[in-house]
Amino acid sequence: MALVAATATTLMAPPAGATTATTSTTSTTAKAQLISTKVYFGRCKDTCLIKVRIRNKSYKTLYNVKLNARLKVNGRKAGSCYDYVGTIRPRKIKWAACVVRTGTLAQMWNNWLDGEDDFDRYASTYVSYRYYG
Repeated sequence: MALVAATATTLMAPPAGATTATTSTTSTTAKAQLISTKVYFGRCKDTCLIKVRIRNKSYKTLYNVKLNARLKVNGRKAGSCYDYVGTIRPRKIKWAACVVRTGTLAQMWNNWLDGEDDFDRYASTYVSYRYYG
């Protein structure tokens, strides 16, 4: 019996026949998650590298771990990217990284170079995984 769980900043509907858990800033009924994440930025100009440290806090092996990241600059969506992480063993850490390359991001960078706008970046992440209980 496979259990499916995910961590995100928003809630999503669970697939039929699977057990899911999500975390949200507005949810009070979500279960404790098996992972913790921390977001880092690499080079972020006309393309942006988003690096995420995923820590398995549990004593269970996590399978089929996937990362989705959404980049916002000055509150506007600049693009999104994804990465397949694979398996994370108990109490271990894996890194995931993806690169956002969009025309919107390049235009926002050019506006910052011209002094027309700020370049305040923010990344929201969603990590999904499976585990067997």
